[in-house]
Amino acid sequence: MIDFEFAPKSYFDGTGPSALLAKLSYPESQWGEEISIYAAPLDGKIYYEVVDFYGNEFDPSPDKSNNPLTLQEFIFLIETLEVVDQSIKGDMNLTLAGIPEAKSNVYPQLEEYFQEKRKKFGMN
Repeated sequence: MIDFEFAPKSYFDGTGPSALLAKLSYPESQWGEEISIYAAPLDGKIYYEVVDFYGNEFDPSPDKSNNPLTLQEFIFLIETLEVVDQSIKGDMNLTLAGIPEAKSNVYPQLEEYFQEKRKKFGMN
């Protein structure tokens, strides 16, 4: 059973100024899109940044928090991602409508959650 209330104690292990939270890949996209989600501390808050190959600007929700997100909150951030700029590159909004394959060292059950969701929709 997936523990949606799970939250890591910290995202940061002292090895750098930001932490990779998850890598998402969209195998159904004709471009094989990949998105990375990072966390960075600033002024006592944790800010979330989403990066793709094309340099699109994303609007994560939430975009910042006081503490690490629960798994449920992090899934919400992933599933509600939108591209901000009007000059969207790589047809990213269409890609985001899909269900990603996810990898995360911070949220161990994230991969399982999206695998199950992909199975439900016949994508595996």
